[in-house]
Amino acid sequence: MSHTAFELSTHGQGLYEFTDTVARWVAGEGPLEAALTLIVQHTSASLLIQENADPEVQVDLKAYFVRLVPPTTDPCMSYLTHTYEGPDDMPAHIKSAMLPTTLTIPVISGRMALGTWQGLYLFEHRDRPHRRRVVAVLR
Repeated sequence: MSHTAFELSTHGQGLYEFTDTVARWVAGEGPLEAALTLIVQHTSASLLIQENADPEVQVDLKAYFVRLVPPTTDPCMSYLTHTYEGPDDMPAHIKSAMLPTTLTIPVISGRMALGTWQGLYLFEHRDRPHRRRVVAVLR
């Protein structure tokens, strides 16, 4: 078993690809057959496996979730009570509750078994910049 942590910098809501960083670490662990588990250690961000060929996919996903769960300044969100950390905080927690915060990926011959157009993304749900920590375990 092997483990590490990745620190990812964000600059607001959106998807941040980190496939290559994880792939280099997995390859450095030697050829192996394993399961890679990733967990984001924050309650206002998520992890996704998503298309990495067309950046419009990430733009559209961000726009969809902003529309689905708008900030607390939107009148439709007036029922929320957790608002003291800013208008994006409780919506970020809701998005994180709807989307995965952990991923498990097969590793075959030392490589993640992702599809041709798949990449690993941290989905930042807050407006301001953050440093996010993703822990990885190979077993």
